[in-house]
Amino acid sequence: MSLQDDFQLLVRGGHACIRLVTDDETQAYGVASHAAAAHGLGLMQWSVLRGLRDGVLSDGAGMANTEQPAAAMRHLRDSLAPPCMLVMLDLAPHLDDHKALRAWRELVEHFRITGGCLVMIDPQETVPPIVAALSTVLHPPLPDDAEIEVIVRRTIRNQHRERPVAVKLSKGEYAALMHTLRGLSGRQVEQAVKDAIAADQAFTINDLDGMVRSKRQLLRVEGLLEFVDAPILLDEIGGLGALKRWLGQRERADSPEAATFGLTPPRGILLLGVQGAGKSLCAKAVATAWRRPLLRLDPCVLYDRYVGESERRLREALRQAEAMAPLVLWIDEIEKAFASAAAQSTDGGLSQRMFGTFLTWLQEHKAFVFVVATANTIEALPPELLRKGRFDETFFVDLPAAAARRVIFEVHLRRRKRDPAMLELNALVAASEGFSGAEIEQAIVSELHTAFDENRPVTTQGLLDALRCSPPLSVTMAESVAELREWARTRCVPAD
Repeated sequence: MSLQDDFQLLVRGGHACIRLVTDDETQAYGVASHAAAAHGLGLMQWSVLRGLRDGVLSDGAGMANTEQPAAAMRHLRDSLAPPCMLVMLDLAPHLDDHKALRAWRELVEHFRITGGCLVMIDPQETVPPIVAALSTVLHPPLPDDAEIEVIVRRTIRNQHRERPVAVKLSKGEYAALMHTLRGLSGRQVEQAVKDAIAADQAFTINDLDGMVRSKRQLLRVEGLLEFVDAPILLDEIGGLGALKRWLGQRERADSPEAATFGLTPPRGILLLGVQGAGKSLCAKAVATAWRRPLLRLDPCVLYDRYVGESERRLREALRQAEAMAPLVLWIDEIEKAFASAAAQSTDGGLSQRMFGTFLTWLQEHKAFVFVVATANTIEALPPELLRKGRFDETFFVDLPAAAARRVIFEVHLRRRKRDPAMLELNALVAASEGFSGAEIEQAIVSELHTAFDENRPVTTQGLLDALRCSPPLSVTMAESVAELREWARTRCVPAD
């Protein structure tokens, strides 16, 4: 059902307090006013600046001495007016005051008896526990494709009234632009279209890049989600043959033909392995190979100091990812996000709640959001994450074998405009035993700096010296690497 249907159902069911958690105040107020009219309720509005006033007459004067929330709620509770709907804007922060909280409880009880409804429109979900217990929360969903099209057409019409707007788009180009706007709120879609039109008073396929830039600026769930450019091809990653075959078999798993065949889209993979072995590159390569946008969920900024905010931010990020589906969601070093959930919690249960929210979403989300989670250690991972059924498969990404190291050398040398045939690759492959792909790349970079400083070409001996001067992680942390390999031997699928 739509937000309007959900809201009206709650009003019809006699909910005395409904909270709309959103930053799109205009949309939320429209939903509330429409429901009030449909149920024959009078409409009142309150804000801390204008106090209590008529909710239908937008320019109506506020009632005297009702700017304070406690006074406004007490006034409405004591009035003899018929049942009404009171919409209060940005009330949540004021409920820390004991008078305002007491007035809220009495007004909600009054509305429960008389048939009224208190509607709170706030950008934050955090409220006192009693408010959370006695109210019902709705999160307005992001607009779907049909709603995005309505907003785009309306915005173009409004802009055209001010100055003529030239619209030159084929059917395919129009669909591409609509797809780009997925994952934005209605207000953000409108702003992105205005930005596209502002440059030349035209709406064409040439605006696509600009709309992508606007989306990256607008789409910031407090730093949780970020777009990642993913130019890496699977062929540019050495080794990982088993993983590549697995991905290739599932490339079309979200197609109508696959659904007819009885398949469901894959949910994701967990890549466990040695640091620098290519796990992050795989996430980028999957997005490129499957021609899907790549979003990165940063676990380092999941947690917030305010109670309830961390869970809300995680839910909002996951909801926004679903709205932009199909896409690849990359969670790098997932153990950092849920480390405390694996042991006795020292954060009041926050990590366990966050972990529970993520697991529930991982198993129940409907949109095609393919999760690529990477981890470097197993000690910090909660056992529930490793249970079969959470991810489609858990792959172990080990240090590259000889054939893979040869490909890695070739890729990085060509990327830096060097011909691998001019070097003794057999000697380099032998000398790089135990090196990760990242360590091989850094050895090449080191030799490039040395050769540039000495005004000479890159040589095999120079690369051998660079490898010898920088011991790999498999040597400096041999015990940890051996332990990780032993654990993964019977628990993970080898990626290569």
